[in-house]
Amino acid sequence: MAQRIKTENLSPDLQVVIRKPFSGHASWRRDFTHSLNNRLIQLASPIALLIVWELIVLSGVVNAKFFPAPTEIVGSFWHLASSGLLYLDLKASLYRILAGFFLGAIPGLILGLLMGLFPFVRAVLEPVVSATYPIPKLALLPLFMLIFGIGNLEMILVIATGAIYLVLINTVSGVLEIPSIYWDVARDLKANWWDRFKTVALPGALPLIFTGLRLSMGMAVLLIVAAESDGANHGVGFLIWRAYDIYNIRQMYVAFVLLSLMGYLLTLVINEIEHVVVKWR
Repeated sequence: MAQRIKTENLSPDLQVVIRKPFSGHASWRRDFTHSLNNRLIQLASPIALLIVWELIVLSGVVNAKFFPAPTEIVGSFWHLASSGLLYLDLKASLYRILAGFFLGAIPGLILGLLMGLFPFVRAVLEPVVSATYPIPKLALLPLFMLIFGIGNLEMILVIATGAIYLVLINTVSGVLEIPSIYWDVARDLKANWWDRFKTVALPGALPLIFTGLRLSMGMAVLLIVAAESDGANHGVGFLIWRAYDIYNIRQMYVAFVLLSLMGYLLTLVINEIEHVVVKWR
């Protein structure tokens, strides 16, 4: 009914007042279209990369022996998938990646919030974090093998060690970068530490926490290849080393593509969770 009101004879100010309710709807449509376009671009960019790759190989610019065309890789993929080996490799690697990610991300989040909230905790733990963070995580793999034996546990622990630091460091930064005015308001309202945690620290640090989670997930996918180099019977990383042993370059590329897809899809999942949790971004 509001759209049938004739505004030609009204003053300009009154016309603005009448039209104002529709601007919110237009803004929502614009935001929705912008978000939809971004997601379509995110989905289309890997497909475009595969098409360019195929054309480059077919043109003979690169040696197809070492850089097989995507269509040949798809054939190798189908062979592995139909034999059931690909399912076992994916299942084993996803289990190790997710177990290592959560085993590292959860303590990293808790310690990061504590270090951000309490200067004493930060003073105690910051030197330890600064001293141990530069140690290459793969250097710990032989030590974990000696302590825990060869198996899933040592692979998961290597991934967890790589994941914990990125979440922890980003969480501390997220808490410390919260504007002081929010802490002043919480202090004036006599909020206790739990209320400050719930209403200031955690919401304020969420954007950088999700940045840390994305980086940690990427690190988990990177480390799985080295973690599965020894002691694994299945896994995408194991597939790469097996392809290297039997000189099957196509299977190696199948593993590369699987790692890329796993990293891409797991990052998309984190992004979707961020869109739900951090609604103000």
